[in-house]
Amino acid sequence: MLITVNSQNPQMRLIRKAVDILRNGGIIIYPTDTVYGLGCDLFNKRGIEKIYEIKKRNKKQPFSFVCADLKDISKYAFVTDYAYRTMRRLLPGPYTFVLQASRLVPKIILPKRQTTGIRVPDHPICLALVKELGHPIISTSVKGEDGETLNDPVLIRERFGHCVDMIIDGGVCPGGAIHGHRYRGRRRGNHPHRKRRCIGLHIEHLKV
Repeated sequence: MLITVNSQNPQMRLIRKAVDILRNGGIIIYPTDTVYGLGCDLFNKRGIEKIYEIKKRNKKQPFSFVCADLKDISKYAFVTDYAYRTMRRLLPGPYTFVLQASRLVPKIILPKRQTTGIRVPDHPICLALVKELGHPIISTSVKGEDGETLNDPVLIRERFGHCVDMIIDGGVCPGGAIHGHRYRGRRRGNHPHRKRRCIGLHIEHLKV
């Protein structure tokens, strides 16, 4: 199913339709401020397993997830004062923050790790989905068989229409033309002056 949603002013009846699919265990493809994301409810274990299959991805490689705002992040990760100030300055935006995960984060996306990647994209559709659902959704980039990021909804439907429940057409995303960043927050107790700032990487190099 392909639906077209206004990227600047999302129609809530369509957002609710997508959220109903998420609540019923479905998988959707949705736009973000960098690329299209493949996702499901954070607490949908079967959905996460299916996304691993769709991506043909090693289960030792974790997925990031999307939160609605800073308050939401604090439920799923331990946030130091330094990390909070940094996130408040940069979010929403094209950044993935790698933070120590709280117990709410499912073990399936934490293979032998204690950290998790969290995003708050600067995109109305993406944020509307998370807010309406009430908790995070998985976020991993949509790529073709050759590994190239797909940002055209028509091409995405041709490639993934048979294995997902909904594709949200929000227009063409910026893709590789925009830089993504990761901020790796250290555990409490480390000296604050030794904490590193955002490490800039091209978005296609991130395991999102």
